[in-house]
Amino acid sequence: MSDGSDILSKTLSRAVGAVTTAASDFKFRPGIERFGSVISIDSGVARIKGLSNVMSDELLDIGPTATAMALDVGQSMLGAVLLEGTETVQAGSEARRTGRVADVPVGERLLGRVVDALGAPMDGHGPIRTDIRLPVERPAPAIMDRDPVEVPLQTGIKVIDALIPVGRGQRELILGDRQTGKTAIALDTIINQRGRDLVCVYCAIGKRASSISKVVQELRDHHALEYTTVVVSTEEDAAGMQFLAPYAATSMAEHFMEQGRDTLIIYDDLTRHARAYRELALLLRRPPGREAFPGDIFYIHSRLLERSTHLKEERGGGSLTALPIVETEAQNLSAYIPTNLISITDGQIYLSPILFRKGILPAVDVGKSVSRVGGKTQLKAYRAVAGDLRLTYSQFEELEAFSRFGTRLDDDTRNKIERGRRVREVLKQPRSSPLTAAQQVFILLALDKGVFDDRPVETLAAAQQTVLDRLDESLGELAGTVTRGRDLSEGDRDRILVEARAALSGPEDRDADA
Repeated sequence: MSDGSDILSKTLSRAVGAVTTAASDFKFRPGIERFGSVISIDSGVARIKGLSNVMSDELLDIGPTATAMALDVGQSMLGAVLLEGTETVQAGSEARRTGRVADVPVGERLLGRVVDALGAPMDGHGPIRTDIRLPVERPAPAIMDRDPVEVPLQTGIKVIDALIPVGRGQRELILGDRQTGKTAIALDTIINQRGRDLVCVYCAIGKRASSISKVVQELRDHHALEYTTVVVSTEEDAAGMQFLAPYAATSMAEHFMEQGRDTLIIYDDLTRHARAYRELALLLRRPPGREAFPGDIFYIHSRLLERSTHLKEERGGGSLTALPIVETEAQNLSAYIPTNLISITDGQIYLSPILFRKGILPAVDVGKSVSRVGGKTQLKAYRAVAGDLRLTYSQFEELEAFSRFGTRLDDDTRNKIERGRRVREVLKQPRSSPLTAAQQVFILLALDKGVFDDRPVETLAAAQQTVLDRLDESLGELAGTVTRGRDLSEGDRDRILVEARAALSGPEDRDADA
């Protein structure tokens, strides 16, 4: 019994000694924490007084639940845009610094997830735990850290890959009036990256929640969500969240680029982003300029899109390709925001509402679309057909407009118009049905060499599928040649044409060929 008492007394003595030592080592270090107060609040923008040494883009805690970001840092007054919990903020609410700028989680665990502009999950699949966070505002890579754009980014859409090619690391603008298929082209491009080891980020800016749900469901149905992160800011969100969303999405994509991977980011769309920034700027009482946009509206988009590039091997060799979307009004390409973005990007894909109403889908206006980089990245096999195809199509559009005046046409002109109609019909492509590079080259070569010339225009869709089915079976080794970036020899082209004509010939002709 005495042994048990001794052990207990020794244990208590050690515990008391440890507490005494800890108490003697403790040194009280008084600190100062500044609190500010909200002076006024209006439509998601708060004026705060009493906070000093605040960093630009620093996150602030306001009241019990609200989060804001410092956007206007003045000597005596601070302008902050509210991000979350806006309904709890009122004049007199307490504001505190967090000491960190706006940042988001990045990494593999974001793939397949739907998140908001701060990286919080919105898909109901639980929290996202990552070890790395990156600021939403980051400097663009230096010029000396960039490499030329040399590798193609296949969209799977014939008219784009053949006539307006896009390279990995390029910034290609998609623009057109509302409801002309801009988002459809972006989603088809994401769907076509399946199995290509390319990460995708889709950023929705100020869109309806129902539209975003359809986008997510379409990606899920085509098994594309597993390599895609969806960053969402709906039209119901505060203007600050809509402004922040594309920068947050870019940081998520940059993480993969800096690891040496190829990444694609879609901004849908930057017109709404510009309007959200205009709203914030006017509420912050910044001087308005053209169309009431602030003077730095060009800069907010240029600093965003300059982050998309192809890095040198020493920096990992990754790439970030940007497909920003902008909406025009009444086909006005010379409006303020569209012209700004056209000057920033490396080309544009213009979707015509006239072509859309005629059922020519995708409604790409080849004459007004251009790729300033992609020609250098295009696979060599395309070059045998793309140049002649663009010239033929351009001549056709001009002659077709002229023929509407009812003038008598010579045989050569009529032949060019008939050929052009077949080119336009073959360039049509249904949604969510991407073609491989080899399939596109086979079809376009057959078109260029007149294989479809004796076919009625309305039967070309079925004829095209017949040719593809035959060529996929018989020319599998040539498909690998195209994909590896090698040019087709004269013998290879002759084989393609023989097989294509055989696919369209009658049974008696097939027996003769055999």
